[in-house]
Amino acid sequence: MTTDLTRAVSSAVLHAPDGTPFRDLNHNGTMEPYEDPRLPAAQRVEDLVARLSLPEKAGLLFHTVIESGPDGTLLETPGMISKSPTSTVVRAKFLNHFNVHRLGTPREAARWNNALQELAATTPHGIPVTVSTDPRHAFVENSGVSFAAGHFSQWPEPLGLAATGDAAAVEEFADVVRREYRAVGLRAALHPTVDLATEPRWPRQMGTFGQDGTLASELVTAYLRGLQGAELGPTSVAATTKHFPGGGPQRGGEDPHFPYGREQDYPTQNLEEHLLPFRAAVAAGTSAVMPYYGMPVGLEIDGEAVEEVGFGYNRQIITGLLRGRLGFDGVVLSDWELVNDNHVGDQVLPARAWGVEHLTPGERMAKILGAGVDQFGGEECTELLLTLVEDGLLSEERLDESVRRLLLVKFRLGLFDDPFVDEEAAADVVGRPGFLEAGLRAQSRSVTLLHLGDGAGHLLPLDPGRRVYTEGVSAESAALYGVPTPDPEAADFAVVRLHAPWDPRDDLFLERWFHAGSLDFPPGLVHRLARLAERLPLLLDVRLDRPAVLTPLLPFATVLTGTFGVGDQALVNALSGRVPPAGRLPFALPVSMDAVRSSPVDRPLDTRASLFPAGHGLTLPPSSRA
Repeated sequence: MTTDLTRAVSSAVLHAPDGTPFRDLNHNGTMEPYEDPRLPAAQRVEDLVARLSLPEKAGLLFHTVIESGPDGTLLETPGMISKSPTSTVVRAKFLNHFNVHRLGTPREAARWNNALQELAATTPHGIPVTVSTDPRHAFVENSGVSFAAGHFSQWPEPLGLAATGDAAAVEEFADVVRREYRAVGLRAALHPTVDLATEPRWPRQMGTFGQDGTLASELVTAYLRGLQGAELGPTSVAATTKHFPGGGPQRGGEDPHFPYGREQDYPTQNLEEHLLPFRAAVAAGTSAVMPYYGMPVGLEIDGEAVEEVGFGYNRQIITGLLRGRLGFDGVVLSDWELVNDNHVGDQVLPARAWGVEHLTPGERMAKILGAGVDQFGGEECTELLLTLVEDGLLSEERLDESVRRLLLVKFRLGLFDDPFVDEEAAADVVGRPGFLEAGLRAQSRSVTLLHLGDGAGHLLPLDPGRRVYTEGVSAESAALYGVPTPDPEAADFAVVRLHAPWDPRDDLFLERWFHAGSLDFPPGLVHRLARLAERLPLLLDVRLDRPAVLTPLLPFATVLTGTFGVGDQALVNALSGRVPPAGRLPFALPVSMDAVRSSPVDRPLDTRASLFPAGHGLTLPPSSRA
């Protein structure tokens, strides 16, 4: 794999008089200090900042969505999410931070990265592109949150990693992510998510480490160690820890992606617990932090009321708390589309300008920068920022503060010296058998045995020779559990996989993918399953992207499991004992929806409100079969 400066690229590789190879990024035939690979990153930053035009500086402050084209080409027509041709945003708007959505095969993804870097090398100072991604190593497919693994190795969701309680396993996972990302040119991760899951209805819990601040702190430290290493360098993937100062306490469990979910409540003023994993992330050297959309209501810090505006607009939260009290000096990246509405097809997602809806887009932008944010997520309106400077409403010196932070990350990652990847090596690294096996093993370990009823010892461990009736399992996977039969009367036992309930919505863009609303299963489903259990032993598995109310299932389930991103093969491996399940609940499961509604959103459910407390989990029983 090519890892030095010998590659022939658009920005020609030359040699200084002393023989030092360098990329001639500004195409003038001499090695400027910012092109000198021997100099400290901070010195190279200062040299480059002094050379940049105002439009080039403005371009650095935007981090928009991009998609790859067919066969790894650059997409020059609007995509499903991206709005502009790639050449326009790179060469006309000078953007060089992109959140990639659609990717092809590993080879195609690597080819696309190289083409994008070649294009960036033709800009006046050849600033390389930083390509970021939302998580793409598990099961959840939601273009506003994460992507299913596809070609990458598949692991449990972060809740599943938390269920194992194993920091070493989390570090192993993050190291695999780092290797697979780097192989295709992904050098920034828009994760980990360390919000505490204190409101059971909140749709974003699957991406968190659960409700416990101490556990989340331990796991985010391990995660960052695996992703970034001891310090940010050429072998790292830069992490963005989110969503500051913790997105869990959402009023009614609604999500602030949407107008009806804008309020974030603190009825018990429990902010400090939500800050625990962020303190750990800052101490571990996270490259960036992302504030959430939510608007704090009734929050006080040191006796002072916090302005009720979205966290990305909130100077008390960004400059006062994050930079001041927590001492964070890295990049603050806003969450997506705080300034402008997002139109996709015939749907819209309003700008998340909570508390400042009355401001114009320009005024919103000025307030975000005034709060201490460095970069606008999901936006590409560079002309608006340039107008603010030209009209004297924003100083170029303020831009320079953020430009320095953003460039420093690029230099530390080694992107100025070699942003290219090897297409053949990418195909070898991504989805490597050892990575797939490790992910499958982690899935099995995360399986959480919640309840073992009468006859559980006869049902477990699973025996592949018995006849099985299945629901919620594909025809291909049914054979993993035993000999499939479509007739429950002819089966020895039943396996039913359920998803935690939610209320379907599809008015605003992204709504259909956010599982919100009641945690109660519909009574007709419960009744039908109870009748099934009268006829044969029933193994029930519930995919817990949220803590469902399982109370009505207990009377008739022979075995009840909770999973957090587990495929059928991994579940069978766990329940047959090949990889014994070791999961412990990363959040409490409520006894009822009344208990959820009566609990303060900024604290985990207490014992009286819980059917099973956080940390609950059983071990595989010994077989009682003759």
